[in-house]
Amino acid sequence: MPMVLPGDPAPLFLQKANTDWGRYSFDMAAGRYSLLVFMPSIQSSPDTFRTDSFRKLVERSKTGSLEIFCVTNDCPETGSLLTVPVISNSTILFDDDQTVHQLYSVAREQRLWVLIDPMLRIKLVLPDSPDVPKHLDQWLNQAPHLQNGPIPALMLDDVLEPQFCQALISYYHSQPQNFSPVLTQNSEGATIQTVSQSFKRRHDCTLRDEALVRGLQARIIRRVVPEIRKSFQCTVTGMDRMIVGCYDAAELGGFGPHRDNTVKGAFHRLFAISLNLNNDFDGGDLVFPEFSDQGFRPPAGGALIFSSALLHAVRPVTQGRRHPCPPFAFHEASLPYARTQEDMAECKPSSEGYGYHRKGLV
Repeated sequence: MPMVLPGDPAPLFLQKANTDWGRYSFDMAAGRYSLLVFMPSIQSSPDTFRTDSFRKLVERSKTGSLEIFCVTNDCPETGSLLTVPVISNSTILFDDDQTVHQLYSVAREQRLWVLIDPMLRIKLVLPDSPDVPKHLDQWLNQAPHLQNGPIPALMLDDVLEPQFCQALISYYHSQPQNFSPVLTQNSEGATIQTVSQSFKRRHDCTLRDEALVRGLQARIIRRVVPEIRKSFQCTVTGMDRMIVGCYDAAELGGFGPHRDNTVKGAFHRLFAISLNLNNDFDGGDLVFPEFSDQGFRPPAGGALIFSSALLHAVRPVTQGRRHPCPPFAFHEASLPYARTQEDMAECKPSSEGYGYHRKGLV
């Protein structure tokens, strides 16, 4: 594979790292500039790490506009022997199996600096030299933090009538609610659900009332599915995860940057449909860090529809409560475990509610 070049999409990877859970998924690096510094070992870090120019890059990383990754051939045990203090402020990727080196076509003993933009596209590829940190700092001084371009999302109003929105909110308050879990994977790669209130502060209840489920499905089929077909050239044939949630200002309810289709059990999710059931709250905007810092807020009864692969977040609610209804939409072909038409008619992609197929409610 040839070396990556400016304009190429950055190869994505999951690798051992000095993070809290011992790994780092590079698809989460979007929304800020990322600097990959390839080096043979932590013990042989570039001399430029000790220069004032590099310290300026480190200071920039403390503002959240730049993340520095040291890509080494070390294993995690070696990584505990830090001799350069500045490295301890960076994310260290322990690439002892050469996963990242091979993706970027970097030789094991090569030193290389790769700058990646907030959309995870390659911007600069620079061989190691004393002038590299100064050049990077000057380049970043002139670069916009975000491109603030158009968002590949669809905003619709009047998907749900006010009375139906209120019925869903009333149902939420009549049912037991739980902290909304995060779907992730453990160090062995198994899909798990975990509660992380530092990352996601929302309460959910599963929608089990059949009349409400059918009413919600009917409105999405009539008013959202045709628009998905027109805007994204995809005919949706199924829905997944029927829940009603609550982001409460009392706990600064919000959701950190994430993607909705990156683990097993969620690969089939093609589109997120974020329905707002009310509008009497402040904050709680949806934002897409790869593209812009602009916030989006559908009106009550409206929806924002976007690819589940886009990095997105919910800003904290600062006053009141935001009640979302956030199902996913998919096509039968996106179900990796459905082999035949009969399988697809019977499968249930999620235990979190109901879906629909050509043969009806499942």
